[in-house]
Amino acid sequence: MPVMPLSQLQTGDRLTADVQTAMGNLLLNEGRILSQRDLEIMQAFLIPNADISRQGLSDLPADSEGEEAAASEAKITPLHQQFLFLEKELSRAFKMMGPGQKLPILEIRNALKELLDNINEYNVLMFNPPSDTVQTERWIRKSVLTALTSYQLARWNKLPDKDWTPIALAGLLHDIGNIRVDPAIFRKPSQLTAEETNEMRQHTVYGFKLLDGVPSLNKGVALAALQHHERLDGSGYPLKVSGDKIHPYARIVAIADMYHAMTDARNYRKAHSPYLVLEQLQSESFGKLDPIYVQTFIDRTTQFHNGMLVQLNDNKVGEIVFTDRNQPTRPMVSVNGEIINLAKNKELYICAIYSV
Repeated sequence: MPVMPLSQLQTGDRLTADVQTAMGNLLLNEGRILSQRDLEIMQAFLIPNADISRQGLSDLPADSEGEEAAASEAKITPLHQQFLFLEKELSRAFKMMGPGQKLPILEIRNALKELLDNINEYNVLMFNPPSDTVQTERWIRKSVLTALTSYQLARWNKLPDKDWTPIALAGLLHDIGNIRVDPAIFRKPSQLTAEETNEMRQHTVYGFKLLDGVPSLNKGVALAALQHHERLDGSGYPLKVSGDKIHPYARIVAIADMYHAMTDARNYRKAHSPYLVLEQLQSESFGKLDPIYVQTFIDRTTQFHNGMLVQLNDNKVGEIVFTDRNQPTRPMVSVNGEIINLAKNKELYICAIYSV
């Protein structure tokens, strides 16, 4: 659970561990909801910090997940509402895509426009998709996230305005070929064989065939479906094209797709910290991903301000006091007065932020 310094504790925080005095005596019990009086008592006993849970903080105790989810649901934003609507529209459209059926591109485009009208609410690192009672398939949810992030990347890299929405559409539809992959392979819980892996990789070709020639659809959208797993050095698939042969839409979607794939929890692994994923993307940019797009992505998503509260992977919470532009994912963090330089303490990293 997060270890929060006394100065950052709030009324309503729930203790997830007993608070003891310096002499080892019990002061406050685990599970207690802190009042203003409790905070004053802790201050009087010089308690430096406490293990707590709070809405919006990670690692919530199991018994509070329900109430936190309910609170989150009650505060659903217009962005969340449109996110859910687009997910449902996409799921419905893909289920209709039998042999000879056309993609309802107008309905999808309209739903995407409604979502993008709320783009200023979207923060790549902090956005948590709303809970979904329908249990949308993971890859469809990732497609909506990829659409949002691809749009931001297009804006941040100053691509022409006319390309922003088509690039978001490319992100939304980049994995459409999954609907043509053998379901037994697509949903196989164990490791795929080499033959099955080759079939999975065909989703790029299937997607291109589904999108190529669709009226009013930018050619780059179909090429993004085909090329989002290609790499600049020719090491990708399905055609091992390289360099300028990879469409700009596909280069942007590749970054967004990789980011959301790695930050998503899977059956066989936990979600990776967004900050470690950014570092991974930076290392991948050498010869594989577009280095200019990647650097812009990192620079714009890590525009931290001094005083921002962050949680480290050892569950301690502190404030950012300095950020080196050359290592934006590893600022200096003050924890109970101790300055931790994440650029030098490689075993520590940011796993959550609490304010912007």
